[in-house]
Amino acid sequence: MTATATLTRRHLQLSDLIRLATVGLRTRKLRAGLSALGIAIGVAAIVAVLGLSASSQAGLLNEINQLGTNLLTVSNGQTLTGGTAELPTTAPGMIGRISAVQQVQSAGTISNANAYRNPYIPAVDTNGLTVQAASLDLLPALATTVAQGHYLNAATAQEPVAVLGAATAQLLGIDRIYNAERIWIGGQWFYVAGILKPAVLATAIDTSVLVGYPAAEKYLSFDGHPSTIYLRAETDRVNAVDNLLAATANPQSPSEVNVSQPSDALVAQAEAKSALNSLFLGLGAVALLVGAVGVANIMVISVLERRSEIGLRRALGATRGQIRGQFLSEAILLGLLGGAVGVALGAASTAVYAHTKHWATVIPTEAWVGGIAASLIIGAVAGLIPALRAARLSPTQALWSV
Repeated sequence: MTATATLTRRHLQLSDLIRLATVGLRTRKLRAGLSALGIAIGVAAIVAVLGLSASSQAGLLNEINQLGTNLLTVSNGQTLTGGTAELPTTAPGMIGRISAVQQVQSAGTISNANAYRNPYIPAVDTNGLTVQAASLDLLPALATTVAQGHYLNAATAQEPVAVLGAATAQLLGIDRIYNAERIWIGGQWFYVAGILKPAVLATAIDTSVLVGYPAAEKYLSFDGHPSTIYLRAETDRVNAVDNLLAATANPQSPSEVNVSQPSDALVAQAEAKSALNSLFLGLGAVALLVGAVGVANIMVISVLERRSEIGLRRALGATRGQIRGQFLSEAILLGLLGGAVGVALGAASTAVYAHTKHWATVIPTEAWVGGIAASLIIGAVAGLIPALRAARLSPTQALWSV
């Protein structure tokens, strides 16, 4: 009876493979850190771009929900000849008769009047401001309030008294309401009664000077035709009201009436802004590519420097697959390290910026999952060739070249 000695090939456990993969990183910390930095920067850029975009949209949607999504606006469109159409003076009252309409307020642009800080300002320096006649309950319909002073009332609406939009006050250099504060409108002085907070759903009000309808007709030769009608409808009947507004506001020429929902426009604007994210995502991809080159470089150098280790392990029975797995795992671990750091940096920067803007911090799942997955793939691809090169070394070649 003869005994045949057989050698059993042992497979590396996962824990052993991970420990071997960390050897090269632990002994070359600075080089590994610099190589992982490129991946970290790329992943951080991608996570931050997607996170900031999602956070800003969440903040905007939350603000719109608080202001209400049931605001509709009716404005004058164009005539068949291309001129500016006019809304009838009876349009607000007619719209108010629709059963689902809760509030109706209006504003009318006074085209022959401009607002200036004083009469010595050149006439061409209008700062893009408009003068509008406004109804008395306009602010509740727009879900905004007065920042300083007072809004128009039944008495001041008939006198040369004005209220400034948020941007208007800044452009005119008025930061607070002083006693007997005045501005120059249409060739005469108007007293300033108040300054409004920003009107998110009606940004045209921010760059306007508001006066009462009676005062506009008396002092500024206003014809009384509204240019924009703001109305609140029952939330579950917004679409039904929308379909009736053009024909109700101007039965004779409904095609000359524009109807819009400001909340929808703001959401569309936010989505359009997110299209610019592709530029920053491209920069993140470039950083990832640079990181991949760095990982490949350090792995190639690592194979050259560690030929004695490779030769010794091969002489002691390590297979080509084990050598290949060791170096490939090391590259993957390096990529994973960079990805984890990048996700942390991107999430932290998003959280800080969102906090300063009073937004909810939103990190999309595809951002951090995609960042980690990209770093793993980059590590695997960058380490594949060096791992194959290390596995091809025979024990004699590796030990002879030392």
